[in-house]
This record gives sequence, structure tokens and C-alpha cells, in this order.
Amino acid sequence: MNIHEYQAKALLRSYGAPVSDGRAVLRAEEAKAAAGELDGPVWVVKAQIHAGGRGKGTFKEADAGDKGGVRITRSVAEAESEAKAMLGRTLVTHQTGPVGKQVNRVYIEDGAAIAKEFYLALLVDRGSSRISFVASTEGGMDIEEVAASTPEKILSFNIDPANGYQAFHGRRIAFALGLEGKQVKQCVQLMGTLYKIFIEKDAEMLEINPLILTESGELKCLDAKMGFDSNATYRHPDIAELRDESEEDPKELEASKYDLNYIALDGEIGCMVNGAGLAMATMDIIKLYGAEPANFLDVGGGATKEKVTEAFKIITSDKNVKGILVNIFGGIMRCDVIAEGVVAAVKEVGLQVPLVVRLEGTMVDEGKAIINNSDVDVIAADDLKDGAEKIVKAVKG
Repeated sequence: MNIHEYQAKALLRSYGAPVSDGRAVLRAEEAKAAAGELDGPVWVVKAQIHAGGRGKGTFKEADAGDKGGVRITRSVAEAESEAKAMLGRTLVTHQTGPVGKQVNRVYIEDGAAIAKEFYLALLVDRGSSRISFVASTEGGMDIEEVAASTPEKILSFNIDPANGYQAFHGRRIAFALGLEGKQVKQCVQLMGTLYKIFIEKDAEMLEINPLILTESGELKCLDAKMGFDSNATYRHPDIAELRDESEEDPKELEASKYDLNYIALDGEIGCMVNGAGLAMATMDIIKLYGAEPANFLDVGGGATKEKVTEAFKIITSDKNVKGILVNIFGGIMRCDVIAEGVVAAVKEVGLQVPLVVRLEGTMVDEGKAIINNSDVDVIAADDLKDGAEKIVKAVKG
């Protein structure tokens, strides 16, 4: 689960991390009052969406201006004007894709006198199952570009969970960033604070880009992006309350209500599979035969007829879907349950695209009988290879 920058900064502030004073604005008429509560003399107005690259982004609407989603202003009136120009418009960045995201809120905060910019992140290292610090002197830039062109400028190391964060970890980061004197002590303290937040709130990612050194020699978190383990939010009602459903894909949001593992993709072939590994293999073989998957969808081992019906409805709600491949290998999951769900869903929502069904495993004969005895127009497949070939052929003509 991701949260907005202003929410992340409020969390950082509650733990004592240094951030600029700011105000979130949800309605245009609130902008002037919000800016007036800040000291200035520089106000920064930031579009709040769950995507990076806001400063380099562009708005679809001409009346939003062409200055990106992060704008520096030098008066309350100018801050108000820029906030109004962003609200309700669609911001397109390299992370949103061409569709973009609508800006439903902006964040107005005090400007900062920047001497240096750094990159800092805490992540879960999947290889070691440990928390990893990533730091670089190249703050404000795309870290992927830095990693590709100048990897020597990136420091990365894991924290042993048995010992946890220690002061020497902070000093290691401070020296890598070229900090001196009291700045080293500040860095040690700040890294400890960020690690504490990460652990206590079950975070998956905490990115500060840029972490800045001000002209007065103080460290400050100028931006903040945070993501949390969705499976752990029940332990953190304060974090769960920060969820902004308007930022999520409607299909993924609907799938979560039925405990379906669904991720929307850009392809044309919808997939319904049981098991994450089989789902990945299904997407791979679709690509092998020259098409692209429209989604990742794992209905799980305990799917009911109702869950399968909802899964099918979610797939067909995607306008990009030109064909559907159902690939079930029944172990815990029964093929007859899948078959009943598919038939019920087709009868409820209709079928406007080719449908290929491959069933194998537990209760497979019963499942095939349900499909064959229905009036649903289905292309039967003997195995995964056969299913992939048939659905790609049906879609590609």
C-alpha cells in the first residue's frame, strides 16, 4: 500500500525526522489559507499522486500550465494560483504512462536553501530477506540511470536483523555522502529514525529523494515516498486510514475485495490461473507465442464459484482484453468449481471475446463435463502449450 508525500512527511515528522513545514490542499479554495500559514519567502507547490517524476511531468490540459507537477513560487498569491492550476488536471509522468493520474490534492510547503542533494532509500532486499540501505551522492536524479551509468556512486548494504541498526551504519552512509563534523552525527540519528519507522510500521519501501544538506549545514528530507506491506496493515490502523483508493486501479481494487491476486498489465489476453508460479508461466508462454498478457490473476487454491465469477467479470471489464485464457491445474483447487464459475460468469456478463479453457487435475472430468454440457462458446485446450497457441491464434486471427 502506497501513501502520498504529505502523508509520509507527517509520519516522518511524528518520529522527529527533519522535514519542511507544509499543508495539504484538497480544494482550490483552501490554497490561499494554506499558503498563508507558511513562513515563505519561497513556497513549493507539489502535485500529490502515487507516481514518481512529478517535477518532469506534463499536464494533459493546457490550462494547467507547462511547468510540471512541482513548482516554486515566491508569494502566497502565486502559490494559490499554481495550486488551482494543478487540482483536477491530469499529470503524466514516466511512471504513470500516457494515461496519467488526476491530481486530487496538492502539497504546499516552505522552500529550502539547498547546498547538496543526496539519494537515500530503505528497501526489503528479496535476495537476503533483510532491510537494505541505498545511498548516493546523486540525489534528485533517476537512481536507475545512476546505477546503469555510474554504479560506483551508489552505496548499498543490508542490516543484520539480529543486531539491527547500529551507529556505524549511519557513519558509513555519512562518509559515503561526504558529510563532515556535526552532519555525521545528524546522519547517524536520522538513519536510525528511518530504520525505526521502517520496522515499526511494516514498511516495504522508504525513499528520500532528495535528502538535502541545507546551506546552514542541516540534513532535511525534502521528498518522501513510502509503501507498506498490505498484509500487515491490520496491525496499523493509522496507516490503513491513509489509503487513497482513487490512486489505485479500479480492477485491482475490486479484486482485493474478493481476495484475488490481480495486477493489471498492458496486453490483450486476459488470464485466470490458480497459483502464482503457474500464472507467471502462463504469461511467459503467451509472450512466447507472440502476444501480451493483460493481467496477472491468481484465484488461489481455495477459490469458490463466486470468486471465480468475480474474477472473470474483472477480466472482461478491461477494454484491452481481446481474448481470455483460463489455465487451471487442480490440486487443492477443483476443476469443477472453476468450470461452474466460468459458466456462471459468462452467462452473467456475456462473452464478447474468444475464451480458451485448459483444465487438468482434481475433478477434471467433472469440470470438462460442466463446460461441454453448457451453452458457453469455449475453445477446449489439452495442455498449456495448446491453450496458449489457440488463444493467440484466436486473438491474432
